[in-house]
Amino acid sequence: MEILAIDTGFGFTKATNNSKSIIFKSILGESTDIQFKGGILGESSPDENIHIEIDGQSYFIGEMAERQSNVRSFTLDQAQFFAAHLKPLALAAASRLSGSFLPTGLITGLPIGYFRAYRESVIKALQGDHKIVLTSLSGKREEKTIRINEVKVIPQPFGSLFNLMMNDLGELGEKKYVHEKIGIIDVGFKTSDFTVADKMRYSERGSKTTDTGISKAFGMIASKLHEKSGVNIELYRLYDAVDKGSIKIKGKEYDLKGPTDAVFSQLAASIASEVDRLWTDDWDIDTIVLTGGGGAALAKHLQPLINGQIVAVDPGKDPRLCNVKGYWKYGKHLWSRGVATPPTQDNGESTAG
Repeated sequence: MEILAIDTGFGFTKATNNSKSIIFKSILGESTDIQFKGGILGESSPDENIHIEIDGQSYFIGEMAERQSNVRSFTLDQAQFFAAHLKPLALAAASRLSGSFLPTGLITGLPIGYFRAYRESVIKALQGDHKIVLTSLSGKREEKTIRINEVKVIPQPFGSLFNLMMNDLGELGEKKYVHEKIGIIDVGFKTSDFTVADKMRYSERGSKTTDTGISKAFGMIASKLHEKSGVNIELYRLYDAVDKGSIKIKGKEYDLKGPTDAVFSQLAASIASEVDRLWTDDWDIDTIVLTGGGGAALAKHLQPLINGQIVAVDPGKDPRLCNVKGYWKYGKHLWSRGVATPPTQDNGESTAG
């Protein structure tokens, strides 16, 4: 059985089969007939041109939706996301990494605060056979059946912990994490997840999901830009601009370095305050793992505000892949090496699905 890991985030969808990884914006768009297809100076990446038909509905997804669709859907509402976005985004990722009718075990994750409410619906949406149609830029249609035999759902932040402690064989490489008390701060686009693993036992007291994700900062930046330019900037169009430090709107360039530093500092202070409050009784934490794409973006602002030994994302690697790579390693441990031992609750029950 093949192992596939998918992390359908509010900002980006990430997936890996360990041989290849894919990342695209979590945007759905209506498909439309494109008169001129392909890149002006050559072909673009297939991962930038995702046109998929699922359950009779045709979608442009990710960069394709942002570039070509008149009607686009990008949401930070969890009910809408899990009802309408999760399945097409996940299957779009799977279509790039899984063969037709290939038996597949899927590992995915959910924020701590969404785990109980959405775990079963995620399994129901993704498990089983899914008939899809992929359309290339040349118009060639390819029918596939994505066969997901089993779905395991784990608390999202543990993906980064598994990525640290396991190697690509699903074996424990860094065994110290098994014996330590670990605090995990996972900053995503919409949410921040805080959790504690005490000798690989999940702590409900030290775990929480908040809406203090990077989207909070992007929302403040977008508001400032609207005041100056009169243009409403979609949040997903700020990713590259924030990285670059500037944005051009109707021919005029606006500096984003100062505003970004200011709002990132505010967001980091809010997250640090939450850590202090949430982990006030967990003064014996050995290591704090700072992860997620938002964790990397806020690292220079957040690390000075947190007391303790911090392990941050390797700057040479894409921080958005930390959880999904850990999901894959856990799947390898689970399905290739016998029964895995996920984090457990204090009553001894597994937190994984």
